[in-house]
Amino acid sequence: MKQAEPKGFADDSPDMRAVVQLPTEYFSRRKQQLRILRRHQLILLLGLAASFVYPLIMDAFVSRKKRKLSFHGQSPKQEETFQQISMLSVPDDESTDYKLALLSSLHPNINQQVLLDVLLEHEGEVEKASSSLVDTTSSSAPPPKKPSGAVGYQSSLSKFVALDNSSASPTKRSKLMSKKGKTLHLYAPEDVAAHTPCSIIHNFLPVDEANDLLRELLEEAPTFERMTFKLFDNVVSSPHTACFYVEGLKEQKAQKTEYIYNGDLLTDVRQLTPQMRKVSPRVQEAVNREIATRIKKHYPNGQKLKYQSSEPWKPNAAFVNCYNGGTESVGYHSDQLTYLGPRAVIGSISLGVAREFRVRQIIPQDSDSKEKSKDSADAEGQIAIHLPHNSLLVMHAEMQETWKHSIAPAQAIDPHPISGNRRINITYRDYKASLHPKFTPKCKCNVPTVLRVVQRKRENWGRYFWMCHAGNVPGKEGCTFFEWAEFDDDGEPIWRDRKGGRAAD
Repeated sequence: MKQAEPKGFADDSPDMRAVVQLPTEYFSRRKQQLRILRRHQLILLLGLAASFVYPLIMDAFVSRKKRKLSFHGQSPKQEETFQQISMLSVPDDESTDYKLALLSSLHPNINQQVLLDVLLEHEGEVEKASSSLVDTTSSSAPPPKKPSGAVGYQSSLSKFVALDNSSASPTKRSKLMSKKGKTLHLYAPEDVAAHTPCSIIHNFLPVDEANDLLRELLEEAPTFERMTFKLFDNVVSSPHTACFYVEGLKEQKAQKTEYIYNGDLLTDVRQLTPQMRKVSPRVQEAVNREIATRIKKHYPNGQKLKYQSSEPWKPNAAFVNCYNGGTESVGYHSDQLTYLGPRAVIGSISLGVAREFRVRQIIPQDSDSKEKSKDSADAEGQIAIHLPHNSLLVMHAEMQETWKHSIAPAQAIDPHPISGNRRINITYRDYKASLHPKFTPKCKCNVPTVLRVVQRKRENWGRYFWMCHAGNVPGKEGCTFFEWAEFDDDGEPIWRDRKGGRAAD
């Protein structure tokens, strides 16, 4: 009888399992040995590849043309620094990361973000950036220290940027440091005042008072609503909730029946809460102080701007916004001037979670310009201002006409011990009695018009005008009403007639 040939181990037939039974540990050890063998083979192949490629890369790096640096007439310390840069070679086409690493090696005690800002200010040239840092650290001022790690603070950029003292002037505006396509982050109050149309006060209120105000508004926030309006024939909702507050019952009734927002009446208007009423005088005093400082240090000849009110700023209304989580935000916009008038000033208190307040300057275009609006909008880049808990931001008189602002979405936020993921924002405003809706022009829809300013076109740039706003209401159509607005030097309206300035149809 012919004996049957044995089958391979892959055969799972019952008779084969009866003949050969190997322990499970055997297969486990075999699999582990194979994995180790493959790992060693991969390491060997990578080592062989690196031994061929690395010499080629290093040869190209070493043999490339090096840029010679001139340090004629510089101090010995500057000369030594330039020699270090020259030996390391920094061609113009090198990556920003490489240049930043080189700058960091030369100035190890300066924060990376500050080094990046200085590098951008000097068009990516390491030699010039390092020179400005050497000039600063060699002066009588103490060397810059590394940040302590606390969120919301940094050393002022003015300590790291070389200034031309021959042209320095208290009323001369500093050169805008933001660049196209870039975001410049500012924390220090002096930097915010120098490079934006804002000023900021940290730790504005006593700690207990700020926390009491936050708790009070957190109780109100669940009943806030999202404002709905029409945008390009689509009905959209605001990406955060808000509510409007006024001083007393008389103002509350007037706001509900006489004032128009986004083409319609507001349904939820409330009186100031006890803590808001307590804080208002502090806000008024601080904002007026900041306005006086702004005029003295940043405006030509220390004079207020044309159309800016000469009267003291007095907050008599406030929008309270609630941003619940990092995704809730508001896009770039300018605040409505209809009831505030030209060159409006707004005081904004931030409570709870810290968020970024971003601003960008509006660049007017010629009427026949073919430049895309998106590109022109980012011509000067954007500036991010850090808004920590208990800070007061003042948007000054040049803000609404020539800049736009936003609250950017945050990928990650640090929860606040009281508010969790929520940020409460109170924007105090000074409503002018002379711009009550009974005085402003009405359009063909018989609705009080909205005041706007020419921002984009160089032709008529900065001129104010009245236009229909009824079309912003879902389900309604607007009209083509248009009328140029006139104001005196203090921003008070000049009507065509004493009946309210209504234009003929």
